[in-house]
Amino acid sequence: MLEMIDKDRQGMVLRIERSSIHDGDGFRTVVFLKGCPLRCQWCSTPESQSFGVEKTADNVYGTLMTVEDVMKEIRKDSLFFFLSTGGVTLSGGEVLAQPEFALALLRNCKKECFNTAIETCFFGPWEHLEALLPYINTIYADLKLVDRERHKKYCGVDNELIMNNLLAADRAEGRFRMVIRTPIIPGINDSEEELNRIGAFCAGLKRLEYVQLLPYHKLGTETYKKLGRPYLLEDVQSPTKEEMDRCRDIVRQYVKKVI
Repeated sequence: MLEMIDKDRQGMVLRIERSSIHDGDGFRTVVFLKGCPLRCQWCSTPESQSFGVEKTADNVYGTLMTVEDVMKEIRKDSLFFFLSTGGVTLSGGEVLAQPEFALALLRNCKKECFNTAIETCFFGPWEHLEALLPYINTIYADLKLVDRERHKKYCGVDNELIMNNLLAADRAEGRFRMVIRTPIIPGINDSEEELNRIGAFCAGLKRLEYVQLLPYHKLGTETYKKLGRPYLLEDVQSPTKEEMDRCRDIVRQYVKKVI
């Protein structure tokens, strides 16, 4: 009975991308869920923020799908998973914003022996995240800012829940790996002080495999225009290679592997 409920459960999917090499090991099929409680000013996928279907002149963002609808798409790539040691990654939006749908997808993926990963900001009730852990091989967790007030200013929410969930996941049982990802946003989280905070926090995570620093980019700005929303970081420039190297050097004082 549970299996039938799982397969019939519906969720809001933004899109499904195939053959990704940036969202986990091997070739990945990435299922982007729609809806996010954060409003990061640098978000490159503003179309993923709302929980509802959105339409512009040339696009429709969001499709209501059942778990079985999604699994049919995933199965098309199963041979590539086997050949590349790849699998399925749930991304967003925010995975924890659709916890029952995410759980059903992950449970079905594990039943079919697909490697699984999630990309999450960790903003959600701990019990929702805890329920997912037995079905996850790798967690890619966003850590945007440690400074609480700056996090609220630039991401729209306080980060206390995020930090607590990171610590709880680090202590939790299970065989999943954890990777911290931090987008480097010039003028917002690239100061020596903030990078030291990030490094010090990550140093205390026993389950951490590595930290990945990602350079800020403006790839989503055209989508803001299509959706009629202002882009607040118009004047911010992408960090140079030298600036990214400086940031990595600071975090490496605390964490052995920083990429």
